Amino acid sequence: MKKVLIINGGQNFGHSGGKYNQTITGNTLKVLEEFGNIEVQITNISEQYDTKEEVKKFVWADFIIYHTPIWWFQLPNGFKKYIDEVFTAGHAKGIYKSDGRHADNPEINYGTGGMLGGRKYMVTTSWNAPETAFTLPGEFFNETSVDDGPLFGFHRMNRFVSLEKMESFHFHDVEKNANIERDMKSYREHLTEVFSKELKPQSV
Repeated sequence: MKKVLIINGGQNFGHSGGKYNQTITGNTLKVLEEFGNIEVQITNISEQYDTKEEVKKFVWADFIIYHTPIWWFQLPNGFKKYIDEVFTAGHAKGIYKSDGRHADNPEINYGTGGMLGGRKYMVTTSWNAPETAFTLPGEFFNETSVDDGPLFGFHRMNRFVSLEKMESFHFHDVEKNANIERDMKSYREHLTEVFSKELKPQSV
């Protein structure tokens, strides 16, 4: 039985009601339930949470799936606050023990003190920006992908605690040209493919 922690980083703020990421979370749960051998816990960061319990969830999980909108090219404030609080509470309690360096040679091994080795994570993001803003020459993101650009720090954060990256999925143009049925279908196919590989018995 594999264990999955789903973190819904959507929230009600400004003109955002957080409903899009609620829909993504629901589709994630639907796909995982179809496998039949997965236990799931869900955290909605817009609801009250206990940081110590959240640390336990990270330690408990084999896989963490983050769902987040992107506001002003970064994680939204509530999700960033959640990460700051939970990861800090996880110091020496299962998330990370140190930055990995040693006093005898402090120039090397930074970022090797994580305690979540053997676990993996996936992230989905939702954008007003169209996909072409990342891919076409001369467009806004200078042909830099979501993962290599706006999410670079997010991926390094997960690596710092020794989580291994699975393939991301990004929802684009969700305000002006949303096609929820099409995009959720593509996402479910993506998630099914990724977890089919992860859960496939390994030959020895």
